[in-house]
Amino acid sequence: MTQHLDSKRLQRPAPGTVMAAVLGLVAALSLGVIGQAKAVAAEKAPAERWSDAAHGFASLAGGTTGGAGGKVVTVTDQASLAAYAAAEEPYVIRVSGAIAIEPFGSDIVVGSNKTIIGVGATGEIVHGELHLNPGTHNVIIRNLTIRDSYVEGDWDGKTTDFDAIQMDTADHVWIDHNRFEHMGDGLLDIRKDSQYITVSYNQFRSHNKAFGIGWTTNVLTQITIDHNWFTGTKQRNPSADNCAYAHLYNNYLSAQVADGDPVWTYGNWSRGRTKMVIESSYYDGVQHPYQADATAELVQRGSILRNTTGRTDAWGTAFDPRSFYAYRLDPAAAVPSLVSKFSGPQQRIGVTLHVPSAYPTVQAAVDAVPDQNALPVTIAVAPGTYRAKVYIPATKPKILLQGTGQDRSDTVIVYDTPAEYGGSTGSATVRIAANDVTARHLTFSNDFDEGAVELKGEQALAMKTTGDRIVFEDTAFLGNQDTLMTDSPKLDVISRVYIRDSYIEGDVDFIYGRATTVIERSVIRALSRGSDSNNGYITAASTWTGNPYGFLITRSKVVSDAPDRTFHLGRPWHPGGEPAAVAQVLIRDTALPAAVKSSPWTDMSGFSWKDARFAEYRNAGPGATPSADRPQLDAADARTYTVANYLRGTDGWAPHASH
Repeated sequence: MTQHLDSKRLQRPAPGTVMAAVLGLVAALSLGVIGQAKAVAAEKAPAERWSDAAHGFASLAGGTTGGAGGKVVTVTDQASLAAYAAAEEPYVIRVSGAIAIEPFGSDIVVGSNKTIIGVGATGEIVHGELHLNPGTHNVIIRNLTIRDSYVEGDWDGKTTDFDAIQMDTADHVWIDHNRFEHMGDGLLDIRKDSQYITVSYNQFRSHNKAFGIGWTTNVLTQITIDHNWFTGTKQRNPSADNCAYAHLYNNYLSAQVADGDPVWTYGNWSRGRTKMVIESSYYDGVQHPYQADATAELVQRGSILRNTTGRTDAWGTAFDPRSFYAYRLDPAAAVPSLVSKFSGPQQRIGVTLHVPSAYPTVQAAVDAVPDQNALPVTIAVAPGTYRAKVYIPATKPKILLQGTGQDRSDTVIVYDTPAEYGGSTGSATVRIAANDVTARHLTFSNDFDEGAVELKGEQALAMKTTGDRIVFEDTAFLGNQDTLMTDSPKLDVISRVYIRDSYIEGDVDFIYGRATTVIERSVIRALSRGSDSNNGYITAASTWTGNPYGFLITRSKVVSDAPDRTFHLGRPWHPGGEPAAVAQVLIRDTALPAAVKSSPWTDMSGFSWKDARFAEYRNAGPGATPSADRPQLDAADARTYTVANYLRGTDGWAPHASH
């Protein structure tokens, strides 16, 4: 904005104080319009059972982070997959769709510091193997289906070596949420002293020799195997040869191949000098559920055996897994349901970029997202205060920016640039130019102190958007003048923004711009600037005259510490005197405080508010007293000016429909 008021408001309370007060206010409201706590709590406690951090032995000795910190790429063909997988630098490689490997049974060599992950449930590698050569380290393979390199008639896998994944003398590898089936030899071969391995939530299906570990006389391998489903397999579920430590828990073995073989049809086998611990697993219709060589050790506790026959060996003391790492055991009785539901590729597992553990700053994570990104990427921001600007360019759509704290105030992105040092756009702490960006559980702040220095312009944006289909959920925007600007690339281009269950504070024109913007079930705080007559303006819309929908504030609550009748609901902003920017603002079904003026709309820069499209409908509270200068929407028009109609556009966008 180019306008500002000369008089200063009183100093703003500390953000923590304001947030605490607002949260208390929201909890106390009886309007039923800002009941965000239940929805937010539900979002923070999803039913899914996965983490983006390795657990078990793969989490030890420096941990397993894969390609974290490297660029994110999406591959749909063999050549791209092979090139990125073998590269020297770290990569997060997203596999989208099925990639058929040629020649049949060939290897894709995976180098160190790589994450290979299927996007949703679509990522498949067909007719080929992922192979980790000796010395490879720090690899994550997740959410893939690897299938169908089986050679007809070679049930015993004696003529081919077409595994799904094979590794020799590798370390720090996490194999998670994959489906392996119908391959030419083993499904998973972990060989020759590979160390610090975790194999979790995978499905081993329709195969003879499922999962082997060892092929060495040394006793070095440490491996965690949990929540895997072995179904329609015969043997090696797994076979663990000369493992220093093999911890198996909450695995589900069912529908074992029954071909009458008295020896080589079995569940788990502790071989050589392996020390194996089995906990709370479930064996259904399995021959030889668990067995151990005389030289090995096997401790079993808490498992359930149903319709089983044969060996259930247990001797020695093995080891205590909790002396290495913490873990949670599910009851054995729950394992069939849990593992059948949550093992294998999951639709909502994609790529999550973690700040600051994998990427030191939010901007670094944004920069890692592929240009022209066609598939969703989550940037998970850990609790903390991040004093830096963030820019999401138009070339990086489909980003979810999500704070991971218990409260939105736990994760704050803040800077302190005023407009005088870079223009209003340059002052923004966060700028979103991309389409299809969502932000959740975060606070955006511009903490420039307008009372500390005398400037020609005091605009200091916390957030500016120009992209389309932008969603803010459970977010806070902290600032004074020009806190939140929702805009579009140019006047006659319509961008849409949906803000729900959020908090916005400011004094002068602190919600402004030309984007079609819906603010629902939120708290808007109009800050006092210490004036007895004019403390500011909540809105300053610059809606294109060809757009019937500008700002809609609905089912919300405006609060203020300003004196009675000193705050405007808004004024019409015509940037650069543009006559085709004709503000459209509707405030409906919202509680208004006594601070709102009885004539709440006012002129701006020579443009009359009466020529703008300002209206109210069914507001309540001491600031909603009717007067001649308060246009009211009639009931018929109110049925048109709805959240759905503001947001629908030509593509039927309906982000509000999910709540």
